[in-house]
Amino acid sequence: MTFNPSALSQSWPMPSQPRPIVTFGAGSIVGDAHFPAYKKAGFPVAGLYDPDRAKAGKLAAQWGVRAFASVAEAAAVEGAIFDLATPPARHAEVLKALPDGAVVLIQKPMGNTLDEATEILSICRQKKLKAAVNFKLRFAPMMLALKDAVRKGWLGEVVDFDAWLALDTPWRLWEFVLTSPRVELALHSIHYLDVIRQLLGDPAGVHARSLGHPNHTVAQTRTSAILAYGEAVRCSLSINHDHKFGRRHQACEFRISGTEGAAYLQLGVNLDYPRGEPDILEIYPKGGDDWVTVPLSGAWFPDAFVGRMANVQRFAAGEDAELVSSVEDAWNTMALVEAAYRSSAVPATPLARKP
Repeated sequence: MTFNPSALSQSWPMPSQPRPIVTFGAGSIVGDAHFPAYKKAGFPVAGLYDPDRAKAGKLAAQWGVRAFASVAEAAAVEGAIFDLATPPARHAEVLKALPDGAVVLIQKPMGNTLDEATEILSICRQKKLKAAVNFKLRFAPMMLALKDAVRKGWLGEVVDFDAWLALDTPWRLWEFVLTSPRVELALHSIHYLDVIRQLLGDPAGVHARSLGHPNHTVAQTRTSAILAYGEAVRCSLSINHDHKFGRRHQACEFRISGTEGAAYLQLGVNLDYPRGEPDILEIYPKGGDDWVTVPLSGAWFPDAFVGRMANVQRFAAGEDAELVSSVEDAWNTMALVEAAYRSSAVPATPLARKP
């Protein structure tokens, strides 16, 4: 069989009758990604709420939607999909205000810590919420295509996963990040840990070191991590958000190798965020003799947000049997993040002293 890159799946099916969306939060991610994606997909937005009334009003006017006066008013919209674009510390209070049985998409991370994730999981269980966490990288066209290529056997058995980032990330865009005790793993590399879990399953453990930088006060912006998958699979992440020396040697890429093929991905949005550069997916397929470029039908931003919401909408309507990244599954990604922070806090193995 000849490898046909155009035959790889890159999008999620659309819901037949999308429900209105109520968004909590008016930060940059809403204006840069959520609302552009929903407009592109034709998903109706009923309105938004943010405690900063001025910010909420400005964004609502820009997108022609309603700015709700309170959490209670926003939560009263019947039949809505509730879209939490809130800082992680505020997820629980908003979830408690939603009607029992509501359908919810929760911005990642699922709380700041595993304890907060457990509280969120408990709230969702008690209120019987149909809740997923917005791990949208799973829905990026390049990631859907990669998953399809792996499923079809074009890489053989995956045995190596490398994530390599050397970036100049504008943390100032997210005010709450500047004072957060947990940043890099909890707010950024959590995406990569989540897609690794989807591709390889849960690791047995993790070795990690995450730290800040002398030139600023953001808690952590640099991470090295190794995920333990037994004797056959090597999985590592090298992340540096402080590579502020021009574009020439910056990078944001995955290299994935199998026993019979390989894949290369560039995650373009992180290069000059939020404008970004194109995403790239190239595959060296089983039985091939060169790299093949997969023509992509979209990008991580905003198209992954379309697919993420489409799955939530379709699950609510009974059109999808699985709610991808449900809170039950997302808790496991949070457990991996927590393990990485615990590992980072443990001293390194000391060298032997010369006798």
